[in-house]
Amino acid sequence: MSYPHPLMAPVVELALQAGDAILPFWRTGTAVTSKADDSPVTAADLAAHHLILAGLTALDPSIPVLSEEDADIAQSVRAGWQRWWLVDPLDGTKEFISGSEEFTVNIALIENGQVVFGVVSMPTNGRFYVGGAGFGAWRGDKGAAPVAIQVRNVLAPGQSFTVVASRRHSSPEQERLLAGLSASLGELQLTTIGSSLKFCLLAEGAADCYPRLAPTSQWDTAAAQGVLEGAGGEVLDLNGAPFCYPARESLLNEFFLALPAKAAWREKLLELARS
Repeated sequence: MSYPHPLMAPVVELALQAGDAILPFWRTGTAVTSKADDSPVTAADLAAHHLILAGLTALDPSIPVLSEEDADIAQSVRAGWQRWWLVDPLDGTKEFISGSEEFTVNIALIENGQVVFGVVSMPTNGRFYVGGAGFGAWRGDKGAAPVAIQVRNVLAPGQSFTVVASRRHSSPEQERLLAGLSASLGELQLTTIGSSLKFCLLAEGAADCYPRLAPTSQWDTAAAQGVLEGAGGEVLDLNGAPFCYPARESLLNEFFLALPAKAAWREKLLELARS
């Protein structure tokens, strides 16, 4: 199909190629080493990183790349960037190591701290998501034309309010927020899934809310935020401001809330988050 941004199609293809580079290492007992922050890294992470870096540089050498596997770039340098790529070559490394299918390749184009568009691909089945604010959002599968996706702003009769959570990360603040949501909206259905797929469930209308009151890094969220925004969703900080990616010294994100932009319960969620 013809996407509304000229870089979308080649970046989708690049994300799928990175998935192909990852798969030979999956469920093979590949060696795991620890980075300085004790997070794991494998040969699969590095293979995908090198392929993506080469591919993005070939697309436009003037756009710098900030990748999880090459993130030691001074804040003073990043502060001068207007457009850049924000990449997680293998999001969900712990899921990958455990043999789960819930890991992704994340590539986002950022301009002045805002996500222009993002691509999220699933190496194990070839599924991908692509989207950005003002462009729309699509889900694609091997051998089939991509289909437009959108968030659900209203629950159908008998449909449960579904909250997406991390399989591995929660916090006391997050548990209190979920308890408050349940008290306001009724019994919650909790769906746990790894990596940036949490945002994608919202984007395709399979879930309603993804509150994250536990640590993430910029490359964990930007690509899937683009998909969600293209599908009619939004990502907010706990004060209700749009979530963005400034060139801060730390590459850790603040806490955030992902939700449909026109959800009737939006203000209630923000009230609970602030308290």
